[in-house]
Amino acid sequence: MDFELSADHELVRESVRRFLAERAPISPYVRAHLDPTTAARALDDPVWHGLAEMGVVGLLVDDEHGGAGRGMVDAAVVLEELGRAVCPLPYVASAIGAVSAVRLAGGAREHAFLLPDLARGATVGAVALFEPGRRWSWTEPATRAGSTGDGWVLTGEKAHVADGADAGLLVVSASTPDGLGLFAVDTSDGGVDVVPTPSVDGTRGDASVRLTGARGWPLTLDDGVARSTVSTVLDRMGVADAIDAVGAAARALELAVEYAKERVQFDRPIGSFQAVQHLCADMLRAVELGRAAAYYACWAADAADPVEAHRAATVARAFTADALPALGGTAIQVFGGIGFTWEHDIHLYFKRLLSQSVRFGSADHHLATLAAHILPRLP
Repeated sequence: MDFELSADHELVRESVRRFLAERAPISPYVRAHLDPTTAARALDDPVWHGLAEMGVVGLLVDDEHGGAGRGMVDAAVVLEELGRAVCPLPYVASAIGAVSAVRLAGGAREHAFLLPDLARGATVGAVALFEPGRRWSWTEPATRAGSTGDGWVLTGEKAHVADGADAGLLVVSASTPDGLGLFAVDTSDGGVDVVPTPSVDGTRGDASVRLTGARGWPLTLDDGVARSTVSTVLDRMGVADAIDAVGAAARALELAVEYAKERVQFDRPIGSFQAVQHLCADMLRAVELGRAAAYYACWAADAADPVEAHRAATVARAFTADALPALGGTAIQVFGGIGFTWEHDIHLYFKRLLSQSVRFGSADHHLATLAAHILPRLP
């Protein structure tokens, strides 16, 4: 693959960066989302609708359903800018997760019914795949789906639903008499209780979901299709989160370098000291390696076979979940005492990097997955 972005990609990058700088600055926009009592839901947020009007929310949606018909590499350009801005909007959950799930599992009827609203930001989607006490295991959900003759009802609990607090549409995995199934659930219907869950990163709207006889529209009841879809969706969301983290890490590095040039100690800028230079060099290495791994995984999601796409996603997640939170800690170290204050922005980046390190599986989890993928191939 060519790691140089095209002219079109650069135009998208510049447009999104300028839009976020003007409409979603850290103060007051991002900081307002740290208090859930003052934060607007995405559907009420003009920034979300502005991104939708730019066409970036529907990048993965086909042209015939109001999207751009593009791929993960195109989305990666947007995701990196969202990370740089510590943007609190549910782009990963809706534009990547929900859209991918509907496209892969749903038929023509579901595509026509669900994708247009997702593409224009009129519906915010999320995927509910994990359950309490099961960490990142999703293959045998305790959530059950039963047929009532005129539809399906779901009962169970889901945990760690990324940006679930904003979602109007949930893609829910559930066990059926024939195996794993995927269902579309309207959160405004009865039997759906969405409870926001606090996290170290206050800009994330994660939630837990309790389903008590909630109505579900089947996207697929085919066990094989459901498993393939969930695996692909988790890979895509994990890589999307990694790209977001790369953007946050790159901006944290920029802030640290700027501060090292300005902060004077012993009559010299602290950036002139070799120890600080080493810290900044280590951060740069982490950003560049993380960016290469994550962008390759996006390319593989678009163009490689499923085995290579899964391997690339696992590598990207394993590296970024380990190296980038460490980078955030290093950036705090460069700032010294001021880096620990609420008033300085650097802690927002550190918290974003901490949250992505476990959001779709820890580094250890992905390294174990990678080992299982590689070792059986060895002679």
